[in-house]
Amino acid sequence: MTTLQTPIIATRPTFAKVKAPHELNLEAICVFTAIGFFLDQDTYWTDEVVLRPASQHTLDAHGILIASKPWFQWHYTPRNISFDEALDEFSTLFEAIIDEQTKGKKVVLPLSGGLDSRTQATALKRLNADVMSYSYQFENGYPETKIAKYIAEACNFGFQKYTIPKGYLWEQLDTLAEINGCYSDFTSPRQMALHSEFPKFVGDVFSLGHWGDVLFDSVDVPQLNEQQELDLLSKKLLKKGGLALATALWKAWGLDGDFYEYFQNRLTILLKGIAIDNTNAKLRAFKSLFWAPRWTTVNLSVFEQHLPVSLPYYDDRMCRFICTVPEAYLTGRQLQIAYIKQRTPELATITWQDQRPFSLHTYHRNRAPFNLPYRLNGKIQRTIKSVTGNPYVQRNWELQFLGPSNKEQLLTHLDVRALSHWIPESLTTRVIQEFYKHPEPKTAHPLNMLLVLSKFDQFNPSTSSGQAGSA
Repeated sequence: MTTLQTPIIATRPTFAKVKAPHELNLEAICVFTAIGFFLDQDTYWTDEVVLRPASQHTLDAHGILIASKPWFQWHYTPRNISFDEALDEFSTLFEAIIDEQTKGKKVVLPLSGGLDSRTQATALKRLNADVMSYSYQFENGYPETKIAKYIAEACNFGFQKYTIPKGYLWEQLDTLAEINGCYSDFTSPRQMALHSEFPKFVGDVFSLGHWGDVLFDSVDVPQLNEQQELDLLSKKLLKKGGLALATALWKAWGLDGDFYEYFQNRLTILLKGIAIDNTNAKLRAFKSLFWAPRWTTVNLSVFEQHLPVSLPYYDDRMCRFICTVPEAYLTGRQLQIAYIKQRTPELATITWQDQRPFSLHTYHRNRAPFNLPYRLNGKIQRTIKSVTGNPYVQRNWELQFLGPSNKEQLLTHLDVRALSHWIPESLTTRVIQEFYKHPEPKTAHPLNMLLVLSKFDQFNPSTSSGQAGSA
């Protein structure tokens, strides 16, 4: 017998076998194509699971999962404390975690124009850490590296900027498929663009800001009943075009019932397992239980190929702390903003990318009429770029799928005929044609997911003799 304990938010998935036939888990794969990650314990196979977070697991001598029980339950138990008291507690805890994770080490800090890495920069500056920072932006996209450079200079960190070029992924695609096991789409992990650069970094540990935006913000919705919570969660999870693709695969594979009904039943069960009445806290718990470990965590492995990773927002103590903070203090990223203003006021004056061109002092003015000049200028610049043949890039898939060269590469990797034993050729062809006729998020997501399934199929020849083979 072996006993394993998983953290509240795992930094890597732990796979285990269960007693079941070795077949493709077609229902789980449909969910994957709909939302972009596998739900709960699901994997590609019926006889394999990912161990649930915050639980103790018992495996037999053959590595078969026998039983699991939670050692921690997400809860909402707000304490009667002032905002300043909550801020003091957060400041002390956050800096203690950062210090433990990085003390005596050369830190590599990815910087963005947002708040999570800026909050880390604040703590690392106060701790006098040895930091090398870097940032990247899309070719013909928003110059995010400018904001990051200002942050690095204000903190006296070393800094390196990179530009992610069109079509960067194709030479890295097979490597990424091996690294993440085809458990996420391939265009979202932008860090893969620097995979060949990472070995040049001089450092001991990555300090990553993943999940701060979820823990330290609120969904900001009124109190909802169970059906309303389910409807809202379904809407947030389903990618544009995801429901249509999953429904088409469900029908092609001859699965019983209706996909959307199956999907909602799965969500209902998972939501009922969270003993929290407050809607916002409940949805945060859902995301931390099922979204973080099955989506965010998956591509941490890209960083781990080169250096160990530290994640202050993943720390068990941070999760416990969040459960006791009044929801009103989390809405609008208040704690992080107040922390930066108090500890490093110079960083608070730098543009907040999500609220550009405003800073942490002025972001409340990001509304008409105050933001109209900036928005008008941005529209003019995007129009000029488009007219001159260099359209403004906002999303990862635009770099990878648009243009003749990218299309040629895509059709090489997404082999319609080779995939036809599993996914109908007519469906794959239609998805490709719809994207290149109307390139938009609704058509890009299905294309993204079929590319993942194509690579999974190439790396797992046994799919040809699996349950889907006769579909």
